[in-house]
Amino acid sequence: MTAAPRTRPRSRSLRTRMLVFVTATLVAVCSAMALTTAFAQRAYLMGHLDDRVSEAAEHSVGGAALHPERTADLSFLGENGHPAGMLAARLDTDGTILSAAVVSQDAPPRTLTSAQRTALRGITADGSAHTRTVPGLGTYRVTALDADGIRVLTGLPMDDVLDTIGGLVEVEAVAGGVGLAVAGCVCAVVIRRQLRPLGRVAATAVEVSRAPLGRGEVTGLARVPERDTDPGTEAGQVGAALNRMIDHVEASLAERRRGEERMRRFLSDAGHELRTPLASIAGYAELMNRGAGRIESVLAWRRVSAESARMTGLVEDLLLLARLDEGRPLHSAEVDLAPLVAEAVWDARAAGGDHVWQLELRLDAPALVVGDEARLRQVVANLLANARVHTPVGTTVVASVESTDTHRVIRVRDNGPGIPPDLLPSVFERFTRADASRARSSDAEGGSGLGLAVAAAITTAHDGRIDATSAPGRTEFTVRLPAAPETAGLPSPLACRGTAPA
Repeated sequence: MTAAPRTRPRSRSLRTRMLVFVTATLVAVCSAMALTTAFAQRAYLMGHLDDRVSEAAEHSVGGAALHPERTADLSFLGENGHPAGMLAARLDTDGTILSAAVVSQDAPPRTLTSAQRTALRGITADGSAHTRTVPGLGTYRVTALDADGIRVLTGLPMDDVLDTIGGLVEVEAVAGGVGLAVAGCVCAVVIRRQLRPLGRVAATAVEVSRAPLGRGEVTGLARVPERDTDPGTEAGQVGAALNRMIDHVEASLAERRRGEERMRRFLSDAGHELRTPLASIAGYAELMNRGAGRIESVLAWRRVSAESARMTGLVEDLLLLARLDEGRPLHSAEVDLAPLVAEAVWDARAAGGDHVWQLELRLDAPALVVGDEARLRQVVANLLANARVHTPVGTTVVASVESTDTHRVIRVRDNGPGIPPDLLPSVFERFTRADASRARSSDAEGGSGLGLAVAAAITTAHDGRIDATSAPGRTEFTVRLPAAPETAGLPSPLACRGTAPA
């Protein structure tokens, strides 16, 4: 036994994937924003620090210019206004440091050690800013200027800038982490709520999959709730599509069940119809075997021949219906319906002289169609035979042929008692009989219930349509066939309009 598919793990997996995707997106966005902010803040602070370094360098050059003959003089560092931690150095023509000192808080400037001076080597006096790490002092932003041969190197500490940037990064990291956590929780709740309809849709699909569809039980299948079929949402579209599919499955299975019921009824009726003439043939053959007299033998032989002909006709009708159901092509040729219907009426008059037979030709164009003449003749003959068998003596039966712009129409109507309303919808089904409501002539032979079914099948095979309307005193069968293309809309050479007894 195959286990029903499990949907809950898949739903959780989908939620997890969506949550991971949303979280990754938020992380990427927050990281990009944090990096952008940090770089922008660093650029701003570094630009401001470079401006201060440039101002300090210019101020130092101005102080050194007071005593140009003192190439290693740093006395200007003792002046007020220099920030604590500022360092300065005097350079010779090749950039070698002649002297260097750093401003101390509430103390005279302190001379740099050789290691600290080494960290400041290689800086050209072109006014460009450099970052150097000075042992024991920290990281500095340094620049050097040359004013009329007076070369001074000046630097300011970067600790405040670096601390500010580090603090900003820490704040952004904490704020981003908290924001991501909150956003993740919100997204998890929202995604879970949004996926609930999909869970209900999946549950409905599982319930339908467990239904015994193979046994034909098609009623009462579960449906997706109406609240989950909103076409404005993706989940609603899925739910609506599933409901339509379930409706289609129910309709298809119901139609299959009706087809199976029709097939069972058809086989039962066919077996009954075949059994009756076979029983008659067997009985009369037994009578002949017993040595009946000459007259009895002749009568028995006639009955055997009649029942054989009846059974042959029934089998031929069944075979024709089977061929038409399989879609086998019929013979195709141009057929004139006017003489075909006229001949059929004459044949019906010969078979049923106790009825009044009339022929009407209402033709504004040739009554030409493309089809199988023998089968179309069978359609008209079956309609006339139906009127003859199921109406009382003296009934008037009128067969007419009409032409329209696109179709040729055959009508057979009678003024008999009519078809019961409850029987009319199934009048073209196989083995349908109207004997209970439409009187028969006393010597009429019973039909097999296939005549109208054969007529309908042949008409459909010719891309036509057959209809029946009935009321007490008027029953009419209408056959509409497409006109032959080359004659549609042409005037009739006969110009025949009128009514005549057949």
